[in-house]
Amino acid sequence: MQQEMKSFLGVKVNPGVSSGNMMVFYLTCLASILLGTFMNAFQPFLFSEMMNIPRAEHGVLTGKLNFAGEIAIIATVGLWGAVSDKIGRRFVMTMGFLLVGLAFYLYPRAGSVTELLMYRVVYGVGIAAATCMIVTLLADFARDENRGKAAGFQGICNGLGAVIALFVLLRMPQVFQNAGQDAMQSGLSTYTLVVVLSVVLAVFSWLGLKSRASTHDSEKLPLLTMVVNGVKAGRDPGIALAYGGAFVSRANLTIVGAFMTLWLSNYGVADAGMSPADALKKAGIIVAIAQGVALLGAPFFGILTDKITRVNALIIALFISFVGYTSTYLISDPFGHAMLLVVVLIGLSEIGAIITSGVLIAQQTPAEKRGAVIGIFNLSGAVGILVSSLVGGYLFDHWDYSGPFVFIGCCALLVCIWGLMVRHKVVPYQKPAPDDTAMAVQDAPTP
Repeated sequence: MQQEMKSFLGVKVNPGVSSGNMMVFYLTCLASILLGTFMNAFQPFLFSEMMNIPRAEHGVLTGKLNFAGEIAIIATVGLWGAVSDKIGRRFVMTMGFLLVGLAFYLYPRAGSVTELLMYRVVYGVGIAAATCMIVTLLADFARDENRGKAAGFQGICNGLGAVIALFVLLRMPQVFQNAGQDAMQSGLSTYTLVVVLSVVLAVFSWLGLKSRASTHDSEKLPLLTMVVNGVKAGRDPGIALAYGGAFVSRANLTIVGAFMTLWLSNYGVADAGMSPADALKKAGIIVAIAQGVALLGAPFFGILTDKITRVNALIIALFISFVGYTSTYLISDPFGHAMLLVVVLIGLSEIGAIITSGVLIAQQTPAEKRGAVIGIFNLSGAVGILVSSLVGGYLFDHWDYSGPFVFIGCCALLVCIWGLMVRHKVVPYQKPAPDDTAMAVQDAPTP
């Protein structure tokens, strides 16, 4: 008798996956974005109120910290994927949140910029483990035919995580100061709250996630061999295209987070005659529109990836990225009505590229290689962040405020064209039937 197919919120799950597993999975999706958003958004308070670093040095220091964190991600994300294949998914996720919690404990206690950079590396190693496992677990838990819907829910959780970080955690210093603490104490209390949250998430991950995603009797390979296999898997045109999609999708997030607010704030002060506070407030509203569109667009792209081929869905997302990001070059007044349309396209492309590339890599990867392949997938994304930060920063300072956006739009166009060239060559991975080998032996001619 065929086993009854279970579902969670309309998402059909693989055998052995419980509702509790899915609830904890989506909790980790929300939490990883929440912690990542808090890390970057709370740094100005750390610099000025807790470490007394001059404001003129904040930009350079932020760049150094981002660079250190991304180097740590690049160096370890592939290893984490291989470790998850060898030891287990929940071990890697649990270690990720514990390392993030350790970083948040050490961060406000740094006595110098050098120490701060070291602690940012610890954070990078931890967040690499968590983000790598989110893509891996999506592939492990959700059945292929509705993995897009599952990714859509993941996108909603991502949006909620960012909103909670911006509207709850960032207000905690004010809450603690109203209770009688000074700036230093309120900052330490806020970081302590986040440390406790990270540890709680580690416990939930250990108790609520499956230790191993699948029960297969594959040969136990050395860790380095698994990483190499993840790189070699790029010979599959679908996997290689997904790696390219990861490069663009992660770069999208960096460009919006690092350069859009800076562009709008600078324009408000220099060209619109606003005060820095008013310009920042106006910029925040426009960036919030992009994030809101991303939140609302997540279900759309989730459903789309289940209705058409995953490659075509990625191509559509990349084309929207090209149009949205390169259109910024035509904007003369970033506070005008035309900018609102561009921001809507950017928000759609931001979430669309993340969802469609993640579902494509899940479709193309066998379970026994999934951790290693998705480790390289996340590595591609980390490289995208690094390249977009360096090139985008140069273009922003030496060419035009829209430079970082135009660069990513051109990258999206290149990967889009690549997708059009290989889309008929991408064959979804099909797990061999258990009796395929036996049938092959039976059908073989007798010598």
